[in-house]
Amino acid sequence: MYKKLIILASFFICFSSTIFARHIIGGIITYSYISDGKYKFTMKIYRDCDGGGASFDGDSGDNTPPQAAVIGFFKESGGSYQSIGGTEVKLLSKKKIDPPVYPCLSSPPNACVEEGIYEFEWTIPNFDQSGAIYHVVYQRCCRNNTISNIVNAKDVGATYTVAITPAAIKAKSSSPVFNNFPPTIICSPIPFNFDHSAKDADGDSLVYKMCSPLEGGGPDLSNAGASDCDGVRPNPTCPPPFKNVNFSNGFSDLQPLGASSSLNLDIKSGKLYLIPQNVGQYVVGVCVEEYRNGILLSKTFRDFQFNVGACQSLVTAGISAADTLVFQKKYIVRSCGSSDVTFVNGSTQEKFINSYLWSFDINGQKVTASDKNPTIKFPGLGKYNGTLILNLNQKPCTDTANIEVGIFPGIDANFKYAYDTCIAAPIQFTNLSTSGAQINKYEWNFKDGNKSNLKDPLYEYKIPGNFKVNLKVTDVNLCSDTITKPILYYPVPALLVVNPDSGVGCTPYTVRLNNLSYPIDKTYNIEWDLGDGTKSSEISPVKTYNKIGTYSLNLKLTSPIGCKTQASFPSLIAVNQSPEAMFSFTPEKLNSLENTAQFTDKSTGASKWSWQFGQGEGGSATRNPTYSFKDTGIHLIRLIVTHPSGCRDTSYQRTDIEPIIKFFMPNAFTPNYDSTNDDFKGKGITDGISNFQMVIFNRWGERVFETKNYNEGWNGRKNNVGELAPEGVYVYSIVFTGPRNKIFTYKGFATLLR
Repeated sequence: MYKKLIILASFFICFSSTIFARHIIGGIITYSYISDGKYKFTMKIYRDCDGGGASFDGDSGDNTPPQAAVIGFFKESGGSYQSIGGTEVKLLSKKKIDPPVYPCLSSPPNACVEEGIYEFEWTIPNFDQSGAIYHVVYQRCCRNNTISNIVNAKDVGATYTVAITPAAIKAKSSSPVFNNFPPTIICSPIPFNFDHSAKDADGDSLVYKMCSPLEGGGPDLSNAGASDCDGVRPNPTCPPPFKNVNFSNGFSDLQPLGASSSLNLDIKSGKLYLIPQNVGQYVVGVCVEEYRNGILLSKTFRDFQFNVGACQSLVTAGISAADTLVFQKKYIVRSCGSSDVTFVNGSTQEKFINSYLWSFDINGQKVTASDKNPTIKFPGLGKYNGTLILNLNQKPCTDTANIEVGIFPGIDANFKYAYDTCIAAPIQFTNLSTSGAQINKYEWNFKDGNKSNLKDPLYEYKIPGNFKVNLKVTDVNLCSDTITKPILYYPVPALLVVNPDSGVGCTPYTVRLNNLSYPIDKTYNIEWDLGDGTKSSEISPVKTYNKIGTYSLNLKLTSPIGCKTQASFPSLIAVNQSPEAMFSFTPEKLNSLENTAQFTDKSTGASKWSWQFGQGEGGSATRNPTYSFKDTGIHLIRLIVTHPSGCRDTSYQRTDIEPIIKFFMPNAFTPNYDSTNDDFKGKGITDGISNFQMVIFNRWGERVFETKNYNEGWNGRKNNVGELAPEGVYVYSIVFTGPRNKIFTYKGFATLLR
């Protein structure tokens, strides 16, 4: 007969904190005829069971002691209302209402709705058929404070009432009962249809209308006012007539979700249609009028709460392995090197998809397929348009994706590489990729955190390892291909570099020996000789020296593939009480002709000075020495100063003694054996020259002399041993390399006189 009724609960929509539910979200009272003047009433009240608020009246499980639901009875006669008593009713049963399940749509969070059922009987006192109307009334505050369509919702209560008319009394009829339950959540902007029809046990005619929900009770929680008409639980209930709720601007009893929702209720069938537009909570009232032979017998009213959430379709047409133009919902599929294209379906959610329709325009012909992942053969290079339609003609579970297919020439990625496997050095990568179109993008991933966009990069790893180098190439059609090749990279460093925190310290001196050599990691065999008889296998060991002295270190490395290297670091660590060594010298630029410098000590805390002016050079113990360098080149100047406590500090500077070349050739010579000007050769400052060559030609271009010894001259005979050359003018050409690989060239004329 009478089925469960779901009234929509408030839930969290577009708020950042939990809603404080005020309790009431809907209700209805119906009656059935028993005998003359005697009726059985069923009242159903709905509350939000999430977020707080009061329990059902008369719920012994939640209230101690329970406060029963207060029911009032009123007699209407001649437009006036007379109270004829009341009753208190305990809760008969309660249960939670299951939320709706929307196929193809994701709904907002579930609303927790609880239904409370009350039943009671009442006999009209002094029963007669005088024409009076009898009202049965229940009132309670308050509604949810998050309701969107009524003013000051948190302070507005509800009145649930039913009237027994003289016509109903005479007809001995029972009120209609609604068949179905409104869902707890509806989705925006999905069209919504609901069967709001009712069943009448007497077979009377029914008419459906939108009605205004009624106010009842108020927010007064005080002991003195809680039972008044403005109290949360009026006792006794207040008499008719009852106020309609005060709808907010833009809302009304006919359009409780706003005009944009286009709500329509069919007066004959009770079918309700709307398109909810705005997320929120809305109080809705629906009435069913009962007629017999054209006479109104009863009007049954219920109100409830529509909770509108922003739902999204769970059916989405899509294609995997494709570029996407989001705003056009268009998928770009590229086939490079093949005109047979297999489309990988990326649509969701599959459990809601019943059919696939692929359609392509191929040179004016429509080609279709219904497979999930079809293979379509295209005639050749070019672009083709198509669509994928899911669940054709099955709204709202359908969706469409636009497709653009491009058939392009193929592309193949490839590369080679070359490197020294034992000594660390850059690796030369050479691109070997091919394409039917121009390749314009190279993406190298060396798998050590570094990348390159060069075509043929030269790359040096700073760490060892087995690197799976990846190259992705892309052409002007955005066709791409990728290849990966392994590189086993375990060489020893080309140079061992050790940089201690400080080379000088005072006992006990703890120093970290920072090994800056690369590539190296813990897979290498590391052998440190720390200069005091101790060893270490750490990459950068921390060592404490307890004795004053200077320590020389040695480091040996063996890579996992057996490559070896070693280096010594003489006098790397000095342990003393350290002053601070500093110096300057003038002039700052020296050469082989001006090679004397004045050194000025600028140290602090020093009592002794030890100067070293470079390898192969001399030294001095004078505080401010003057020194003339013996040789050209770069000299590392070292000043070691000693504190009276014995701790030393060292300062280094480099100076470059630039070699000066001055070379002169005569313009004539007299080879007459008088020991004066007998040879033709150059003179000047020639220290450090190499690759010397002098060639002399006569006026016919014949070579008459050649030498690679710059100390050897031409004596006037052919090749210095042949017949005498005649007097005249000869041409010479001289070329040699200076001490810094600078090429010197001299050309001129030599006049031979006898």
